[in-house]
Amino acid sequence: MKIAVVGAGAMGSIFGARFEQAGHETILVDVVEALVERINDVGVTIVRGDQETTTPLRATTDPSSVGAADVVVFFTKCYHTASAAELAQPLVGDDTVVASLQNGWGNGDVLAAAFPPEQIAIGVTYNSGLVLEPARVVHPGDQPTIVGSFVDGDTGGARRLAQAVGDAGLEVSIAEPVRPEIWKKLILNTATLPTSALTGMNAALLTENADIHDMLTDIAHESVGVARALGYEIDPEERVETIHALLAKAGPSKASMLQDFEAGRRTEIDVINGAVVKAADEIGVQAPLNRMLLRLVKGWEAMRGLS
Repeated sequence: MKIAVVGAGAMGSIFGARFEQAGHETILVDVVEALVERINDVGVTIVRGDQETTTPLRATTDPSSVGAADVVVFFTKCYHTASAAELAQPLVGDDTVVASLQNGWGNGDVLAAAFPPEQIAIGVTYNSGLVLEPARVVHPGDQPTIVGSFVDGDTGGARRLAQAVGDAGLEVSIAEPVRPEIWKKLILNTATLPTSALTGMNAALLTENADIHDMLTDIAHESVGVARALGYEIDPEERVETIHALLAKAGPSKASMLQDFEAGRRTEIDVINGAVVKAADEIGVQAPLNRMLLRLVKGWEAMRGLS
């Protein structure tokens, strides 16, 4: 397949390198000219423990030079999705699968405003990455990816996306409907991302510290309560056990929001805890922990002129 990856940060680099290694014609699309030039010069290096693998990849700031792709996967920050969709118009033909594996809730809706909904696949990945320097990324270990169709019951695009991810040697499954799975990842993120950012703790420390461990559990239970009020049958105890197991397995990994804090960047809090607060307000349930975390992170952003 011809695959365009929009956003050449940590996740875009990891997936792009794996797609290329699997034999797919892969192009990274990004608006940062210096990053694109470096990828074209030296490729993308993925670090796994003591091993480093460099994959030559094509990158561009001009999607019109690429033409229509079979699959376009978005890995931009959520607040760039709308502008990235506009930029990516030349990549999307009548048969192109347009996919979001981004963090947060609502990216699929943004893409559906720009492209035909029946061409859109959405999902989540539990893979994580850390940018050491442009085009050099740590990928701690392979984790599951779950995909499905934006339009419930139409799995054609999801199957093609799953084939590409599977070809890349990554664990992947198709869920129909997929939105409960996106909420499951959202629940994980509501508990861990702002907590890590505000405390500076890596993944393992979040679950090893008794007080923070209990706070994560409380946040997860609250987020599950909102999800269940929306009609998603999510088991709260399964979520809590999974969250703490994932944190222990991730070890010294840094959450994406902690990386944002350290780099002085705007965060994705609006589509994470903000999404839970918005949903809670719409259905008339309480979400005080999510609201507190939203306010704290938005306050941090405001102090730095980021919001």
